Amino acid sequence: MPRDGHRALRIGIGGPVGSGKTALVAALCRALRDQLSLVVITNDIYTTEDADYLRTNAVLPDARIRAVRTGCCPHTAIRDDITANLDAVDDLTARHDPDLVLVESGGDNLTATFSYGLIDAQIFVIDVAGGDKVPRKGGPGVTRSDLLVINKIDLAPLVGADLEVMRRDALAIRGDRPTVLLSLRDQPGAGPVVEWVDTQLRSASR
Repeated sequence: MPRDGHRALRIGIGGPVGSGKTALVAALCRALRDQLSLVVITNDIYTTEDADYLRTNAVLPDARIRAVRTGCCPHTAIRDDITANLDAVDDLTARHDPDLVLVESGGDNLTATFSYGLIDAQIFVIDVAGGDKVPRKGGPGVTRSDLLVINKIDLAPLVGADLEVMRRDALAIRGDRPTVLLSLRDQPGAGPVVEWVDTQLRSASR
């Protein structure tokens, strides 16, 4: 039964296929599940692949993970017609009264953004595999997200990506909006992202 006047903080996590969105969701669940009531909604076009990964790795009880199959371009279900995701949020909220709802987008391109009718804040995840040009290519996901995560920095020497260039370009294009560079392989706890989420939770509770 939801607590009177209580509303969960909703955070959307978007980014291209393979950038590490699901791995980041898993890391956040492991870091926060003992402190908070937490639920997750994943979006895939045709499968339940991301939800299955989270369940297989037991990051949360199965009942706290919901898969939405969009059947269309991923950004449609998180920005244009958010009905299926809102229904999933409402159902999980009624069942579990969460403090935090994580909504993972299906893999999309740099234009993907969430509707603020669905979420309160959004994280956009890119990785170094596309080269150090990606931040300066911009796009709403890179420029407007509340937190930009540049993942897989351990691969930078292998793909010829200059992390300082990526950091500089992200700062130039994002201004005061924060950017985190990390490797979920080397930093499986995703500490800087967990700290950012904690800040959002404290701000929401004021």
